Formats: sequence, structure tokens, C-alpha cells
Amino acid sequence: MRTRVAVVLGLIVAVLASGWTASAALAVPPSTLDSGYVTDEAGVLSSGEADAVNTRLSELAQGEGGDLFVVFVDSFTDPSDSKAWADETAAQNNLDIDQYLIAVAVDDSQYAISADANGPLDDGDIDRVLQAMQSGLSQGDWDGAVIAAADAFPGQSGAADGSGIIWIVVLLIVIVAVVLIIVLAMRSRRRKAQQTTQARIPDPNDPYASASDEELEAQAGSALVRADDAITSSRQELGFAVAQYGDDSTRQFTQVIEAARAKVAEAFSLKQKIDDEVPDAPEQRRAWHIRIIQLCHEADDLLNANIEAFEELRKLEAEAPQALERIKARHATAQQTLGTAAPALTALAQTYDATALAPVAENPGQAQQRLALADAELAEAETAIAAGRNGEAAFSIRTAEEAVEQSENLVDAVTSLGANLAAVEEQARAMITDIEADIAAAGAMPDAQGQLAPIVARTRSNLDAARSGLDGSPRNPQQILDMLTTANTEIDGALGQARQTSEQAQRTARMIEQRLTQAQAQIATANDFITTRRGAIGATARTRLAEANAAYSEAVAAQSADPALALDRASRAYSLASEALSSARSEVDTFNTGGWGGGGWTTGPRSGGSDFGEAILGGILGGLFSGGGGGGGGGGWSSGGGWRSSGSSRSSRPSSFGGGSSRSSSRSGGRSRGGRF
Repeated sequence: MRTRVAVVLGLIVAVLASGWTASAALAVPPSTLDSGYVTDEAGVLSSGEADAVNTRLSELAQGEGGDLFVVFVDSFTDPSDSKAWADETAAQNNLDIDQYLIAVAVDDSQYAISADANGPLDDGDIDRVLQAMQSGLSQGDWDGAVIAAADAFPGQSGAADGSGIIWIVVLLIVIVAVVLIIVLAMRSRRRKAQQTTQARIPDPNDPYASASDEELEAQAGSALVRADDAITSSRQELGFAVAQYGDDSTRQFTQVIEAARAKVAEAFSLKQKIDDEVPDAPEQRRAWHIRIIQLCHEADDLLNANIEAFEELRKLEAEAPQALERIKARHATAQQTLGTAAPALTALAQTYDATALAPVAENPGQAQQRLALADAELAEAETAIAAGRNGEAAFSIRTAEEAVEQSENLVDAVTSLGANLAAVEEQARAMITDIEADIAAAGAMPDAQGQLAPIVARTRSNLDAARSGLDGSPRNPQQILDMLTTANTEIDGALGQARQTSEQAQRTARMIEQRLTQAQAQIATANDFITTRRGAIGATARTRLAEANAAYSEAVAAQSADPALALDRASRAYSLASEALSSARSEVDTFNTGGWGGGGWTTGPRSGGSDFGEAILGGILGGLFSGGGGGGGGGGWSSGGGWRSSGSSRSSRPSSFGGGSSRSSSRSGGRSRGGRF
């Protein structure tokens, strides 16, 4: 039986080890155990602690309760379930029916025991063994937890009285630790005092920082109830929508509800974890309550996003004849405007090369196809109105309106690109003037080490190429400006230390303005391309575009206070917008070769003469259920306040020490257990 000194020592050593053995967390698959009774892949035991644990487990093996092996890892993987991991490790190491394996994932605060159904320990014995470990594991007393588990085996009253070697180790460590423990205690008090002081100061960036744990728990409960009711109401309203507009027209609504249900299901799963019998740390409970609130808000946002779109659809139904005439007039105007797109593109091609015009090269043809789609939808709407089917007519009118709007955007993009390219040319010529001044300044500086000469030579070469490019046709102003920007950055770096502070600040300000203009133009080009082809474009391009907009906003905000950050953010915005455009063009190419659905569209075609492929490419059908805007995502409708939800499936995790698979096929129905500490 261990004396009180030994228990204190285990705590002391655990404290020392926690400060001396910090390492990166590693996910560990089931693997071969070490030759002793303990395998420490997490590095939580000192050599003395490992020896003491091995000695105690060796003593346990002399009795009739069975052998106990222990493995410490950072995290469980392949499988990630604690019980399955323990069973698989036991099976790989050919453990017998009277041999038990306890696996501990230190970073995940999980542990499990692999036990054969026919082993000498019954369910009560196994529960007592795991419960004996709980306190030590939760305090980081790893060796103490294992020894407590061994002591809990039937017939064990503690360590053997004849363990002389342990006492020698104990005494030696106590002599060394007794001085250190005082210092560590004092440091710990100071650290806790600092942490307590810091804890009283709410994080201004955390919207939940000022809420107490009890308030968060109440908010999470209320949010779950509201979200669950919202899904139920939404499913009921979906039934009315399907009856009114048909399955195909409302398929996107169904997808929105399922997406919201998935979020609410995840929230209920977290609530189940909080409510089960497994103890959770206060910090973990707080984090889960916050996540529940966030998930419910996200579900609610999904359900509410398309209220306006559906209300517009109902309004169109009520005034379908008038709306039909309005869209017909807009269609006629768009058809006339379309006639200017091809000549404008031809004129641009006299000045700019194919790579510069690639984003709009297909716009005239795409715009014509959108108008053809609008023609077909308007014809269907006219037929439906004549037959008194105003609900069906409303859907066709809205589809036609979207198609006409996209046709207008496609034509406008041709003109916009021409203006953007002209602006880029002006920037390039202004930058040439700046770089010429840099070259002159470099020529006036001493260069005994010969470091400036090669930079100046490269810069001159780039200037010559830029001038030639800007004077030639066809050309790509953006590529020329990119080349000049690189050259300008290099020579600026070489001259930076020699410049006066004020002059450098002025140059930085000019560079920021130039880069912001570039970024803004590239963002506009990417946005036009994605918006008018959103049905074929998935999450990657949209994400890059959203990040580009965010980086652009950061650059503008930092322009005065932090010029270096502003320049970095502006450059990042341009780069991200370029990535968004490239990714979007790649996805449209895939769509055009038969890979429909980059934007997640999965519905089947409606009846009628519409060009369904063009409707999907433009995201027009899906756009009806997302406010007519940028596609993707979902949305909803409601006559009285938006989609409201249906019951979510409440998934639960295994309770304490319950469930899990046996560690091998011969141990079906085994007594493996798992839990958290």
C-alpha cells in the first residue's frame, strides 16, 4: 500500500513534469506496445515515474486479477474513438483474455480500457478501476492514476510492502524536490494572481466574454427551442410551397431546410454531451454553450435569408400581368444594348490581347443565351396567366427577370473591362516615371560593393520591356503593370535605407493607391464573372473573392495608420481576386464540358422550352431562392416571418464507460469502456 508520502510525491513529480515536458500534440494510430507494462508515447512520465509504474504493474501481474498494460498518447486516431482505439491496440499486441489495456489520450482528455468479455474482471470491477483513475488523470498525475488503477484491481490493497527500491527513489526525489517545490508554489501563486486579474478583463472581441456561464446556458437552451420550432414551421410551409409551385421550383428550399437541420442537429448533439452523466470541465461546457448559440443563429440565418425573395414571388403572383409587361419592356431594351457588345469587344481586341480580354470574351454570346432563356420563360408566363395559373407564371417571370439582368451585366462587363484596362495603362505609365527617378537616384549613390548595379540593370531592362509593351498592340496592361510592380519593389528595397523618411512615405502612399486601384479592378472583374456564371461556380472561387473584398477593406482602413499593412493587404486583395477569377474560369470550363453543378445545383429540368443549361450556368433557378443574388447557399420563405424549422435529429454520444466495439472478433460483447477526464 502506498504511503501518503508516495502520493504527495506523485503530485510533485506531475507538477514538475507538466512544466518540463511541453511538446507538440501528435495523433497516434494503434501501435506496438513497449516491452514493459507502460508505453509512454506522449512523454508525460519521467524515467523514475515510468520505473515506479512498471514495478507496480509487475506486482499486480503476480496476483490473480490479471495483467494491466497502459499506453499514453497525445491523441487517438485511426480510429479516433477511444474504446475502438484501445481494442485495436490490444488486438494488434495479441493480449490474452486476462490481460487488460488502458489507453490515455493526454491532449484529448480521453481514456478507455480494453477488456475481454470472458476475463476475470466483471463490469463492476472495470468501472472501479476506471473511476480510481479519474482524479489522477484530471489533475495530470499520470503515474498516480495508473497506480490507483492497479490498486483498484480485486485483491489489491496498494503497492507491496517490500518495494524497497521505490522508497529509495522516493527519498532521493523528495530531497531534490523539497527546495524546488517552494519556488514553484510561489511562482504558481503569482501566475494565478496574474491570470485572475486578466480574467476580470473581458475580451472586447468576444461577444460572449461578459456573459456568465449561467447566462450562456440559458441562452443556449432558448436558442435551441426557437431553432427547433423554426425547422418545424419551415417544413410545414414547405409543404404549401410545393403544392403551389411544384417540386422542381422549390427544390432549393428543401436543401436550405436540410442545411439548417444539420446545424440544429449538431447543436442538439452538443447539448446531449453537456447533459449526459460524464463530467465536463466548466471551460468545456462554456465553449459548447457558445457553439450551440452560434449554430442556432447560423440555422436561423439560413432560414431567413430568402424571405424577401419569396415575398417577391408572391407579389409577382398577385400582379403577374403587369409584371409580365414590365419584364418584356426591359427585355427589349436589353436586346438593343446587346447589339453594342460584340462591336465593343472587337474594338478592344484591336488594342488588347486575348489574355487581357479573356474574362469577357464570351460575354456577348452568353448574354444572347440569357435573353433566349428569358424569351422562353416569358412565353411560358403568358400561357400560364391565360390559363389562370398565376403561381406558375410568377416563377417564370422571376426567372426571365434574372436572365435579363444577367444579360445586362454581361454586356456592362465588356465596357467596364475596357475602362479598367485603360486605367491600368495609366498606372503603368505613372510607375515608369517613378522607376526612372529611382534609377537616377541609384546612379547618384556610391556602390563600392557593386550591389546596386545588377538591380539597376534589371530595372532598366524591365522598363524597356514595359515601354515596348505599352506602345504595341495587342497588349496586356495588367501583365505589364505586374512586371513594373515587381521591378519597383526590388529597386525600392535597394534604395529604401538611403531615402529620406518623408520621401519614402510619399512613395509608399503612391504605391498603396496604385495597388488599391489594381485590386479594385480585379475584384470587380472577378465579381462580374462569378455573378453571371454562378450556377457553375462552387465554394473555392467565392471564398477567394470574399477574402479579397475583406483584404481590400483592411487595406483601405489601414491606409493612414499603417501604410506597410495597407500595402500588404492591397497586394493580397489583388492576388486573391486573381485566384478567384482563375478558379471560376476553370470551373466554368468544366461546366461547359459536361460537368454541371460546380455551384451545387442538383435539380432536374422543368418542362418547357427554356435553355436549362444556361439557367443553371447563370445560377438563375437557384438564384430565385437566394434573393436573386450571388447563388450558392440557401434561403427560405414565409408568409409570416421566414422559414421556421422542423424537428432536428438529436444525435447522442456514448455515455460514461458505455458502448464501443470489442477489441477483436473473438471478444464480441467485450467489456471495453471509455470516458473523459
